[in-house]
Amino acid sequence: MNNQNNQKGTGANATVRPRPVSNGVEPKRTFSRNSGGHGGAFKHSSRPAGHTSGASSHSSSHSRHSSAFSSHRPSRAGGGSFHRGGGAPKRGGRRGTHIDISKFINKTVITEEAVVFTPEFLFKDFNIQEKLKQNIIAKGYNEPTPIQDRIIPHILHGRDVVGIANTGTGKTAAFLVPLINKILLDPKEKVIIVAPTRELAQQIDQELKEFVAGFRIFSVCVVGGAPIGRQISSLRYQYNFVIGTPGRIKDLIERKCLNLSQFKSVVLDEADRMLDMGFINDMRYMMALMPKERHTLFFSATFSPEISALVKDFLKDPIMISVKKQDTAAGIEQDVVRLKPGEDKIEVLHNLLIQPDFKKVLIFGRTKHGVEKLSVALSKRGFKAGSIHGDKNQGQRQRALDLFKKGLSQVLVATDVAARGLDIEGVSHVINFDIPDSYDDYVHRIGRTGRAGKKGKALTFVG
Repeated sequence: MNNQNNQKGTGANATVRPRPVSNGVEPKRTFSRNSGGHGGAFKHSSRPAGHTSGASSHSSSHSRHSSAFSSHRPSRAGGGSFHRGGGAPKRGGRRGTHIDISKFINKTVITEEAVVFTPEFLFKDFNIQEKLKQNIIAKGYNEPTPIQDRIIPHILHGRDVVGIANTGTGKTAAFLVPLINKILLDPKEKVIIVAPTRELAQQIDQELKEFVAGFRIFSVCVVGGAPIGRQISSLRYQYNFVIGTPGRIKDLIERKCLNLSQFKSVVLDEADRMLDMGFINDMRYMMALMPKERHTLFFSATFSPEISALVKDFLKDPIMISVKKQDTAAGIEQDVVRLKPGEDKIEVLHNLLIQPDFKKVLIFGRTKHGVEKLSVALSKRGFKAGSIHGDKNQGQRQRALDLFKKGLSQVLVATDVAARGLDIEGVSHVINFDIPDSYDDYVHRIGRTGRAGKKGKALTFVG
């Protein structure tokens, strides 16, 4: 969750806007749905906005309008849905798509006055325990972000929800705050939170710890790349939250160390990413082991037909909240770096990184081998660079991420494992050293900059 002072302009036009709640009064819903049991269908009042990043009319020394560009195809394909360890499995047969280069260019300067979001509530207005309010206020949070303002009242009322929101909109706190309140009311409650990547699971766990400081509320983070024995040991003690990746959760279930029948609340975070990574069977496996009468919270950045099918299967009579206005944040300037024939790609990157405004740069590559090779090459050139990818253990990945977050390294080179969910403050530039497999991947990559209403720049190497 980000401080509202940095987020006030985000997502001003939410699709569903509950009326004020006082002492647990049911919020109003503004959509129609068909009646039915578990997984009843619903009709959203309006669809999230489509792609808005079009071609710029401006030209520069390294960008110009082009027709279509065929992105690289993944060098490895296939693989089953179950992947132990919590990292990204092989994408089963997924192939690169054609992405129009114009989608990588958006240099239009917006001069009109931005719409300022005015929340219905302050955090102090929510019907939550006073000591939780004190922890929230102690963190410096006063006004909720749009997704928090819209969705927290429904979760507090025990409703299944679908939250559609771009990254960086504070959705983690949108589900943590009401779930912590649920446990304060009933300490026997257990919640499981499922995330697609190790880094996102750990980030959620860290944010939870900040909210429950001084409470007797405990969590266990279960991800691959970390010693499973330690996680098994932690599960023998008192806990209220289990936060983890699908592969490691399934491993613990099969070892009979985790019994999902004890969990009456579940969060599926970045569900579209889990679907994309091949975790669909694992998600269905886990949900089948949970009680039929449960509280299900479902968050996604997109609402594809596949996601709609999961919602229908997993949720009961859900409320849908969308605060997504466009695919990419308005504060991200997007451009391409066009390589000339025979030009050294690393040399071009070097000349960018030595410019003074490239202070904190996240570079995305397509393969684990390529990412590591680029990181080593940049280090040899004198840059403070680290890398995170699936071949590194969790300790190595976390150290590289921590150095980058603290500003002790200028560059972090990563595969798409870092494209979702990670909240890294102050990323000045995102560079797509390799073109992503799809436009959705591109959107999530560049979403690491220009967060919480700040400015950022995204560059994509082409040619």
